[in-house]
Order: sequence, then structure tokens, then C-alpha cells
Amino acid sequence: MIAGIETGGTKVLCALAEPSAPARPVRSARIPTTSPEQTLGRVRAFLAEHAGERLEAVGLASFGPVRTDPRDPRRGSIAATPKPGWSGTDLLAGLGLGAVPTAVVSDVTGAAVGEHRLGAGRGVRDLAYVTVGTGVGLGLLVDGRPLSERAHPEAGHLLVRRHPQDRFPGSCRFHGDCLEGLAAGPAVAARWGRPAEDLGPHRERAVELGAWYAAQLLAAVTWTVMPERIVLGGGVAGAEGLLGASRERLAGLVGGALEGHPAGDPGSGYVVPPGLGPDSGVLGALALARDLLD
Repeated sequence: MIAGIETGGTKVLCALAEPSAPARPVRSARIPTTSPEQTLGRVRAFLAEHAGERLEAVGLASFGPVRTDPRDPRRGSIAATPKPGWSGTDLLAGLGLGAVPTAVVSDVTGAAVGEHRLGAGRGVRDLAYVTVGTGVGLGLLVDGRPLSERAHPEAGHLLVRRHPQDRFPGSCRFHGDCLEGLAAGPAVAARWGRPAEDLGPHRERAVELGAWYAAQLLAAVTWTVMPERIVLGGGVAGAEGLLGASRERLAGLVGGALEGHPAGDPGSGYVVPPGLGPDSGVLGALALARDLLD
């Protein structure tokens, strides 16, 4: 058996599959993210019950910042994170994986791998996955592989231009009004008093602000990395109307400076929704586990 684990700010997704069919999990579990001890203990129990000594490899896609460098003895541990109680958590030790080969990536990189292998990123070599959800993140694949094994982007802390009418101070405990502090789920809930999936009378205004900030990240990725396609996912990004508004805003930002680039055409298919829905990350983690056996 191989395992894929995606740890997120609100939930952990676990899946087991046979190595010959990594895209078809035979067991799965959804575990709420609470304290590190409780959460990792439940994941450990799931693996022990359904795989035990048959576990050959694990793919771990974690919220972060997570240390991913195989040469770093702290690999698999979480650095300073806005998630209360999780800074400094050693994921590999907490999961009790021992000598089981494990690939460690950020949660959004895992989603990028899943979409590239099975979803909206098929057919391109260089792919970016942008998530706007509980946090804001960026995963980059070059020739189908994660850009770096030594580190991963922390694009959520980019400083952005504020919307002229946005008076919200920001919710990031490090920077206040960085991109994540203005556009992620906690910021949406604090600004409007309701979660992104239930904005009610604030929906139109919330979409306008969300697209204002999301498009700045899409433009930054386009300017600096020039991927062939960008997948825009996450719970906040899935709000009705936000994808289309972000495409329109992106086209206005790049303008004539990228004449002929698909980013300038909202209908080009350059920015697309996930093809795997909420399963991008865990399926990407399974794919990375299968790669270890090669």
C-alpha cells in the first residue's frame, strides 16, 4: 500500500492505494485539524489500521511553512505558522513513519502535482497552482516536477496594493495587510462577519475585493514564472463569480505589457479551476508516494 496525506488548516485528508493504481484510493479518511497531538494521532491510527506493515511509501503535502529539503534533519517540520499550536511540529515523528520512504511537499505543491497528473493541468509542462482558502499559497511545477526540493514559495505574504475602498486592517499576525491577511478565509470572515461560502448580501462586494487581490498574485506569478497554465483553487476562490472576476482583473493588470499572452484574454483558459475539486492535494500526495517506488 501507499499513502497520501494532505494536512490543511481545517482538515486532514488521508488516502491509501495500491501502488499499481495510485489514482484510485481504496481507503480514505477526513480528520479535523485540531491540536498536533490529536490530529496526527488519528492519522497514525488510520495508517496502522488499514495499512500497517504493508505501507511502502508516503506522500505528505502539508500546510506550512513546512521544511521539505531531504538534506535538512528538520525535514517535515513546520516553521512559524499562523495556525495556533502548530509552529515547530515535527510531522514525520508525529506520524510515526520511521524508515518508510516519504516525500514531503507543501499542500499547494501537492495540489499542483495532482492537477498536473490527473486534472486541469494535464497536457502542460510548467504549471502553477494558486490557492485562496484558509491561507494563500502557490505551488510551481517545472517539467512536471516541483520547482525546488529545498524550499517552497510563501506567496501569501506578498505585499499588495490595497483596494482604494478597503479599510480592513488585515488579519495576518506577521504582516497585517499582506495578501493572505487581506484575502484568505479568516480575512473574509473578519471583514464581512460571514464565511466565504455564505456571504449573503455582501457577495458582490466581497467578490470585487477578492478578485482585486487574487489577480495581483496571478499577475505576479505570470510576470516572474511564466507558467503555461494557472489553476486557481481553494474555498475562497471557489466563491461564485470570483474566478471570472479574477480573470478580468488580471487582463487589466497585464494590459499591453504582455501583448499576445493568454493572461490578457479572460477567455483563453490560462487561469482555470481545479479539475479534481478538493482531492487535488491528496491525489498529488499519492502520486508522489508512487514516484518513490521508482
